[in-house]
Amino acid sequence: MKATVTITLKSGVLDPQGKAIEHALGALGFQGVNDVRQGKVIEIDLDAADAATAEAMAKDMCGKLLANPVIEDYSIEISA
Repeated sequence: MKATVTITLKSGVLDPQGKAIEHALGALGFQGVNDVRQGKVIEIDLDAADAATAEAMAKDMCGKLLANPVIEDYSIEISA
């Protein structure tokens, strides 16, 4: 099973990298960009019997290492 974990900053947390990307896009001539939020994607290959087990493993990993629950949100997608 493959777990794809997408981690983003919570909406109230300042995102200086997102702001830098937003300004750079404007400088390159891209108009209509109002807000940019930057995040990260982590792909994990898991030995799990089923999707529920794989999701539970990935959620435990997020809680212990991959995401900071104080300032970050995460979502998990499981595929075979």
